[in-house]
Formats: sequence, C-alpha cells, structure tokens
Amino acid sequence: MASNTDFMSQDVTWKKPLELLNGGETVKICAPMVRYSKLPFRMLVRKYDCDLAFTPMIISNSFNKSVKARDADFSTCKGDRPLIVQFAADNACDLSTAAEIVYPFSDGVDLNCGCPQKWAMAAGYGSCLIYKPELLCDMVKQTRSKISDDNFTVSVKMRIHSNLRETVDLCQKAEKAGVSFLSVHGRTKDQRNDPVNIEAIRLIRENIDIPLIANGDIKSLKDVQLTVDQTGVHGVMAARGILTNPAMYSGEDITPLHCIKHWLDISLSLGTPFPIFHHHLIYMLERILCRSERRIFNTLGSMSAILNFLQEQYDIS
Repeated sequence: MASNTDFMSQDVTWKKPLELLNGGETVKICAPMVRYSKLPFRMLVRKYDCDLAFTPMIISNSFNKSVKARDADFSTCKGDRPLIVQFAADNACDLSTAAEIVYPFSDGVDLNCGCPQKWAMAAGYGSCLIYKPELLCDMVKQTRSKISDDNFTVSVKMRIHSNLRETVDLCQKAEKAGVSFLSVHGRTKDQRNDPVNIEAIRLIRENIDIPLIANGDIKSLKDVQLTVDQTGVHGVMAARGILTNPAMYSGEDITPLHCIKHWLDISLSLGTPFPIFHHHLIYMLERILCRSERRIFNTLGSMSAILNFLQEQYDIS
C-alpha cells in the first residue's frame, strides 16, 4: 500500500495539518479529486508552494476488506507529506477502521460529505451526509476515539445547505463532536457552475472556533487572497484551478514549461497510467496551446507521441 519510492524525498520533516492551520499563514491545499490527486500529481504541486494535499476519495468499505483495493487506491512516498486521506463512508466502523490502516502513512483522514454524484448519494456517501448530522458526528467521534494521536486530524469536507442555518448548525455539531477542521465547498449539492457563496463561508467562519478551509473558484493567488480577505478562513483548497495550473500557488498565471518538465519526470518515474498522464497534460496545456494544437494533442494515443510533440513544440524532453 505505501510505496517505498523516495526519489522525490524532499524535506523529511513537515508541519502537521493543525500546525499549518493555526500558524497564522494562509494554508494552500490541493483538493481531493477523483483519479487526479494521486501520488504523482501531489508530488508535482508540492514543488510549487502547495502546503497540504488530499488523496482522491476512497471507498472505505472496499479499502478495509481488500488488500488489492488498498494497493490500487492508496500509495505514498517519503516526501508526500503532510497528507490527508479522504474516505467515503456511511458508518463509523468503516471510517474508523480505514483511519487506523492509513494512520502510519498519513497525517489525517477526511470524511467526504460533499460529493454530489447520484451514485454516491444512493450508496449513502457524499453530500447526503449533510442531512444526517447524528450519523456524521458519530463517525467523527468514533474515529477520533480510535486514534489517540491529537496531531492526526479527523476532518470533514462538505457542501452547504440551501438553508444556511442548517449548515451553521451542522458545523457547530461537528465541532462539538471533535472534528479537527472543516473544508466547505460554497455550493449546494445541486449547484454546478453557480458562483461560490462567499457569504455562507464567512458566516460559518464567524460561528465556529476550529479552522475553516474554503473550497471553490480558487484559480489564482489573487483568488486566494480575495477569499481570505472576504471570509477570514485559515486556508483555501483548489481543484480545477490547480489541475489547469499546478504552479498556481507559486504565483504563476499559466502552467510554466518547467512544471510540465517536472510532470514528465515524476509521472514517468512513478509509472503513471497513460490516460491519467495524458489527461493531466491536457489540463496543463489548456491555456498554452491554440485550438488546432489542442485538437492534435488531445488525440495523441501513446507516450512516445506525446513526448515527441512536447520536444518538437517546446523543446521539453
């Protein structure tokens, strides 16, 4: 499950999540993203001022039962810290057991209460949990009681309710249950492209005492500062923005060519599957290639074709 790969060992010391969140500086975070926020991408964004990274959402039930699932879903290495492992769970036993398994290899677990996909909600996962406060709090309590290390965080990532009073009430209940920090995506489960509700995030921040992370519409350092100024949150979490520009937290407006070079080195060294390797580059080159170049690049079907394209167009090898 935990890789011995340490070719990117970076600094072997790191700050724990709560140390970061209580340190007075805005914490810059890579969001949990299905397929995309795996080890190679986490190692890439850590080179560009990303302070904390999440794994993709992992189904806790399958993870607990199958060594094969654990090996497929979770890998890490020496420099991959601080790291939060996100789980989908519908009961306290599954979440707390999964937390015990990843405890030696990570700095915390996060309960997904934000995924709006129908399959997840039908299975009792994701954003349906924001309507089940007793269950959510029980999962937090039991997981917290299983691991005595106070530096190992138990957090929740959630969406907001249409009625913000329900959201504030849920956040306060989660805080009393012992959640270490909260990450809030400022949209309801039914909203997709609507603007993030900044007022909702500010309201939550004013009504809880634990650290709060804002998620949604973070696409540049300017967005980071604006969100912090408007809400007072302790950190920000980017998804689409950091996919398109993994160097955004270091102040780059578009993906720099040296970032693409780093992606080639990291992903090839870790044996990244071709579709993921390609899709990441499609995102990274989105604002670099013209339309005709994108059309060509997006249809490339082999590693050698991609490497040849980058060599010819940008002298990247």
